[in-house]
Amino acid sequence: MCGITGYISFKEPISHSQKFLTNALKSLHKRGPDNNGVYKDNKCELGHARLSIIDTSEAANQPMQDSSSRFTIVFNGEIYNFKTIKKILQEKGHHFLTSSDTEVVLHAFMEYKERCVEHFNGFFAFCIYDKINHSFFIARDRFGIKPLYYSVSEQGITFGSELKALLAYPIEKQLDRDALNLFFRHNYIPAPYTILTSCKKLMPGEYIKITGEDYEIKKYYSLSINENQQDSYKKAQVKVKELLYKSIEKRMIADVPLGTFLSGGVDSSIVSLIASRIKNNLNTFSIGFPDESLFDESKYAEEVARHINSNHHTFQVTNKDLYHHLEDILDYMDEPFADSSAINVFLLSKKTREHVTVSLSGDGADELFTGYNKHAALYFADQKTYKNTLIKNLGFTFNLLPKSRNSKLGNLGRKLTKLNKGLKLSPEQRYLEWASFMDTNKIESLTSNPTIINPIVDNSFEKFEDYLKADFDLVLTNDMLKKVDLMSMGNSLEVRTPFLDHHLVEYVFSLPTNYKIDKNSKKKILKDSFVEDLPSNVFNRKKHGFEVPMEKWFQNELKSYLKSKIFNNNPLVEAGYLNQNELSQMEHNLFKGSSGDTVLQTWALIVLENWYRKNML
Repeated sequence: MCGITGYISFKEPISHSQKFLTNALKSLHKRGPDNNGVYKDNKCELGHARLSIIDTSEAANQPMQDSSSRFTIVFNGEIYNFKTIKKILQEKGHHFLTSSDTEVVLHAFMEYKERCVEHFNGFFAFCIYDKINHSFFIARDRFGIKPLYYSVSEQGITFGSELKALLAYPIEKQLDRDALNLFFRHNYIPAPYTILTSCKKLMPGEYIKITGEDYEIKKYYSLSINENQQDSYKKAQVKVKELLYKSIEKRMIADVPLGTFLSGGVDSSIVSLIASRIKNNLNTFSIGFPDESLFDESKYAEEVARHINSNHHTFQVTNKDLYHHLEDILDYMDEPFADSSAINVFLLSKKTREHVTVSLSGDGADELFTGYNKHAALYFADQKTYKNTLIKNLGFTFNLLPKSRNSKLGNLGRKLTKLNKGLKLSPEQRYLEWASFMDTNKIESLTSNPTIINPIVDNSFEKFEDYLKADFDLVLTNDMLKKVDLMSMGNSLEVRTPFLDHHLVEYVFSLPTNYKIDKNSKKKILKDSFVEDLPSNVFNRKKHGFEVPMEKWFQNELKSYLKSKIFNNNPLVEAGYLNQNELSQMEHNLFKGSSGDTVLQTWALIVLENWYRKNML
């Protein structure tokens, strides 16, 4: 696990100073605190910041070359089947000097060229330089677990694990107004867009081939939806269990201490259960929220820990702790990202890193098996029952209810209002509506830009699995995985996601919808597969997220800051990106009216202003 960065020149020799690469590597230090390495010639400069996980010896440092020095690699990620690939390559005559997976990736490219990615089971972003052919190969893993940013100019291509690495180079810095609208709509910026017009994210399952001044981007992997499995429900349960066991077993290979996140929910409990059967005295980690009893689920995590006999650590996090780390989290963000639960992930990762270097998580299971309330609503909307008609016609009633995420009645009012609106839309627009945090009219008013891009491509929304595919393409990659990658690497912790083994994902997508969800249950097959292995509380209670107590901060500690820096004197208003009238209305809603979704929207403004002030002024 590491940070990678570099510059590839179209017109050699490289004209600029190496200080740009040095500064880019400094920005990635938390991703790779164990070693920094640089390769440079007239054609390129490649940098690597290493967090040692597999083969912690100096021989496995990067940039790494083959014995002939023709090929050079910088690699971020883990390849879980690298030993199998290595054996095959050895039979083909390849010789290895280390026990690292990096060297296997390098030799796999030497053997298979761009088709090497088809052999990898893991997560990755890497660049390989062929000095003889003056060519480069840059690739990102199938589901976008690891990030890869790039910027193309007339002079060459700059790339990096984070946008801040690209900002260390003399790239053009102009905000992308369409990406700004996407940010306000989703609380994050979907790939391939970034906040800057000059930069892009490489999409999941894509690679870039560069030869001379020419480059091309190709898709090597797409998740297909084919409900062609004839397996019975019982047989499918066995298969799901078998694939998940194999996935977790592969992801427990490490030469450093390893544990699991354990929230007490279905996904992390199943991962921890299986991991505990593979490794004795497994370390498990959770956070408790003593100030927020409604959201504190640490007792359920502790119950599971006792059941699986793990060495459990509960970190009690107060509202004061959350507030205290706001500045650290905002400082580390490489581009505007407004999912407030990132604060929790940051603190969990920070505390976990004190004990282990690698942790397994349950990320990806919600998108794969239908774990969100949104999925139940989408399933309900597709049924076309009398209840749909009733809710469609009661919109005026729902508008009378309070709307807040911090109370049961307010949350009910918020959900019913959103359900009422979504039922009146087409399946695609319904999905986008329920994946949004600000409606299009408000966005247009706030940014004075009527262009709201649809970030979902190649999706017909003809069947329920299309919603799950959209989640993989939009929410999983750009929100959930982005959040975990950024907040864990901000604490030099590697997080692995067993539910995203592509063999498991492809199998589950091939199963009938009613194996995963019906009118009574979400995650049906996953729960039924493990119901006899874990305490009943894991399966019988409602899913709880955790809402950071921002509204309390906004009314107290942050009130002066909001009034003087966000709603007034905002530099993005002066630059012409935001509308002061809309900010004034949001200020009124927050402090004198009905706060509703204004709380989350205000957090998005804080994140944006903080990033803009530090990177653009």
